[in-house]
Amino acid sequence: MSNEQNSGIIIPAGAAPRVGFVSLGCPKAGSDAEQILTKLRAEGYEIAPTYDGADLVIVNTCGFIDAAVEESLDAIGEALSENGKVIVTGCLGAKGDIVQTTHPSVLAVTGPHAADEVMGHVHTHLPKPHDPYVDLVPPAGVRLTPDHFAYLKISEGCNHSCTFCIIPSLRGPLVSRPIGDVLKEAEALAESGVKELLIISQDTSAYGVDVKYRTGFWGGRPVKTRLKELCEALGELGIWVRLHYVYPYPSVDDLIPLMAEGKILPYLDIPFQHASPRILKAMRRPASAENVLERIAKWRSICPDITIRSTFITGFPGETDEDFEQLLQFLETARLDRVGCFPYSPVEGAEANELAGLPPLEVREERRQVLMEVQADISAEKLAAKIDREMTVLVDAVDDDGTLARSAGEAPEIDGLVILDGFHDAEPGDFIQVRIVDSDEHDLYAEPI
Repeated sequence: MSNEQNSGIIIPAGAAPRVGFVSLGCPKAGSDAEQILTKLRAEGYEIAPTYDGADLVIVNTCGFIDAAVEESLDAIGEALSENGKVIVTGCLGAKGDIVQTTHPSVLAVTGPHAADEVMGHVHTHLPKPHDPYVDLVPPAGVRLTPDHFAYLKISEGCNHSCTFCIIPSLRGPLVSRPIGDVLKEAEALAESGVKELLIISQDTSAYGVDVKYRTGFWGGRPVKTRLKELCEALGELGIWVRLHYVYPYPSVDDLIPLMAEGKILPYLDIPFQHASPRILKAMRRPASAENVLERIAKWRSICPDITIRSTFITGFPGETDEDFEQLLQFLETARLDRVGCFPYSPVEGAEANELAGLPPLEVREERRQVLMEVQADISAEKLAAKIDREMTVLVDAVDDDGTLARSAGEAPEIDGLVILDGFHDAEPGDFIQVRIVDSDEHDLYAEPI
């Protein structure tokens, strides 16, 4: 049911909105109920003791045995009959679509341990009382990015132990955000005018591993806490969705058809770091270069327009001329679209500091320069192949010289631009159709269609 259909709840001036609450089941369900009631009262909602005194009703259900399921369904039915505006939470909500099938008129359904998700549905159907302090903050929060794109963090921490990295010791192990929370934030950003979401984390591919891909809820429907299902849901928002920091797990293969279908942008940011099996092992990174090349070829066969960005480290401890040559050969074969490179730099606390054979700084830097020269030629060739193509671009800025934009193949601030010299008839956040007329090593030049 849309927000417009439920906007008929009118609260008299000065009156606090009132929520009725029915709680069934075990003490754990009771604890969940206490959390929700606490949040309601903290936000200024009143708790109504009767159906007819409530602006909407929350039913906290049990679904452990058949009798509990029946009791919960009856309670939902009674609340609908007596009040008509009902949000369902609790264990029954996690048992497939039994609630929606039996009572299709409920406003929303969540599973257990979902206080924040319940509050989100309450806010949708019964806006919270005005708070002169909190309500100074816009719905999408305070952001540092321009209005038309935003970063969306889906998890924190990392379960890997790469020898050059200390992120796990700084940020801890992987902790995935509840998928309902992630999707609600994405929805709020889209509603605020954001045109592009950049999905970030320490290890985006691992989203949901720590919670064993637990089922969450968004808009009353179950959604598995896994990157593929997250991308499918984000693809429904009608805006660009771009993936960053994607670890090269086999599960990444499942995302490529979504890109080919236009549900998310055909763009993958995968930090391969190296191509020498010996160095990858010393780095404690997965996959061999041969497997990576095979997978890239498969991805391109499914989604020919895919843009692949990666980063590499030169001069890692123990890297020989032969190892570096393997890396260059990998680049020549893989022909990645966008590449960043850093000379190895020791980080206090990293295991790699104990490894032998650290090349001198000048060698590390020289190898970085050589790698970037090789990649510059590849990038120039790949961008030149786009001349005469028509594409959709997102405008980032308009200045005296013209318009700066990006296509699906350019992430903000790290990739190149699509430049429209002398064109001023656009605003940041606009999508426009262009034809590519020229290119260089990093940027495309276009004219509006």
